[in-house]
Amino acid sequence: MKKILVSFWFVTFLFSVEHLPAQSTEGDLLVGVWEPSHGKARVKVEKIADKYFGKIVWLREPNDPNTGQPKVDRNNPDESMRQAPLKGYRLLKDFTYSGKKEWGNGTIYDPENGNTYSCVIKARDENTLDIRGYVGVKTFGRTDVWQRVTIKK
Repeated sequence: MKKILVSFWFVTFLFSVEHLPAQSTEGDLLVGVWEPSHGKARVKVEKIADKYFGKIVWLREPNDPNTGQPKVDRNNPDESMRQAPLKGYRLLKDFTYSGKKEWGNGTIYDPENGNTYSCVIKARDENTLDIRGYVGVKTFGRTDVWQRVTIKK
């Protein structure tokens, strides 16, 4: 009886471990560099532990035309953050993969107006994302289409 129980747990362990990478790999489709439809920035999405985060890694106009200095988060509602550089700023936070090429439970920050929205991300394919920011209910939101940026080596 002891052998049967040990065998059962061993097989169960192997089965569960075997299926973990497939789930992780599909969710990791989000990892990469993406460009929003306005083309003003590029966002690098990374996986940290079991969540996905995105930060600005490129700006079409990296410097403020009035000061010549790197652009800062001047619209942030938190005054102490208004001098934080936009390049490197984390605007996608805490996304988890929910299956079927969809990530949720995260937020997106819009540096153009200083607002943070609930957000859901859906992959149309490996190079196209629908990013939907909303307040309260998904119906009351806006969707932007982001394209994967291929970095030539």
